[in-house]
Amino acid sequence: MLSASASARVSAQQTQAQPEAPEVHEHVDVAGTLLTPTTDFSGTAWLPKATPMLGLHRSWREWDLRLDGTVFVQFLYEPGDRHRTGGAANHQLVSPNWVMAMARRRVGAGRFGLRTMLSAEPWTVSDCGALNYLAVGEVCDNDTIHDREQPHDLVMELAADYDGPLMGEWRWQAYAGLAGEPAFGPTAYPHRPSASINPIAPISHHWLDATHIAFGVVTAGVHNQRVKAEASLFNGRSPDEQRTNLDLGAFDSASARLSVLPTDRLSLQLSVAHMRNPRAMFEGLPNAMVTSISASGTYVRTFGPGTSWSSTAALGFSTGREIVSGIPFDSTNGATLIETSMTIADRHTVFGRAELAAIPAHHLHAFEFGGENLTAGKLEGGYVRQFSIGKGLSPGVGGTAGISLLPPELAPRYSGSVAPSFSIFFILRPTRHAM
Repeated sequence: MLSASASARVSAQQTQAQPEAPEVHEHVDVAGTLLTPTTDFSGTAWLPKATPMLGLHRSWREWDLRLDGTVFVQFLYEPGDRHRTGGAANHQLVSPNWVMAMARRRVGAGRFGLRTMLSAEPWTVSDCGALNYLAVGEVCDNDTIHDREQPHDLVMELAADYDGPLMGEWRWQAYAGLAGEPAFGPTAYPHRPSASINPIAPISHHWLDATHIAFGVVTAGVHNQRVKAEASLFNGRSPDEQRTNLDLGAFDSASARLSVLPTDRLSLQLSVAHMRNPRAMFEGLPNAMVTSISASGTYVRTFGPGTSWSSTAALGFSTGREIVSGIPFDSTNGATLIETSMTIADRHTVFGRAELAAIPAHHLHAFEFGGENLTAGKLEGGYVRQFSIGKGLSPGVGGTAGISLLPPELAPRYSGSVAPSFSIFFILRPTRHAM
């Protein structure tokens, strides 16, 4: 027989030989129903289960309460752009921000939740959006936006959801909102762990997850612990330039998404949407439809308290009817993205992003090239130093540097084939939440 000390040594060796388990935090009630799973961050999209949770969590009576958010104060500088409208400046002070509140409780055999997300960007991001070379999107001052990321609406989400048992390990889920996110694309960039600490929006956003604010959406799906299939009906029109109201409209668009968690550290999704042209209100094509496809994977790995690494790879493309100078034509375009973020001891974070996009020339106001797609790229990196002030909040200071890689057709508009951009910023967000 082994002595007590020998048994202890063998037990220690066996423990050391066990593979490292991912760090997973979950809120459960007394019946074991998951109330705040770490897969849920953005609408009904899934992140890996190993994703660290940020935010404040409290129990109140039978409710599980969660509060999360991020505030940036950022100075942007983009020299060299010769085609800014109205002689706009090449520098800007803005504050991208959002706050999310979620309340969940057990109802019957499942869980019921209420959620909202708000932003002050209608007042803190001026001049039709934050400077961002090659970004395209919505409408401002009766014109389409280019080289800026439009401000988010005051109400980004106002929704309810229910998750109940179906059969065996399978469950069903319903989600509905006056403002919310349909089943399309990866988790939206403000919530992806590979992007959330970066104040610069991806230029590929409008191919990958531009539907993350739809004013009117219903989603239904089924899932187990590893697979989810879901479909949505929603209002596909982009928000108008009045950012403080609810731009409700008919359910004129539909989407479907398949999500898979092969391991606790990896999430994959493939989705398709057939939606009313989100720019139709400006382009005058009320019946035009756009078909978009998005595929992505997000990987999260923790290496101990406060240290984690996350990366996302994604691609998306759209095909549909466009109009230039009153002439309609069919257009197919798309973008790819790779981004990564590494946080060490909840103090130091380095991040980077690489993107490549085929952008319709008229989206960048290069109307002389008609409906031609122009291929451009963007590389960006940054660093953040975070501090702890207690009370669950973590301020930080950081900076970014990027270069936009422009085709010959666009080079004269940006003073060369390489356009630099820089920013310095302050960030305030909740600390990592440990269960």
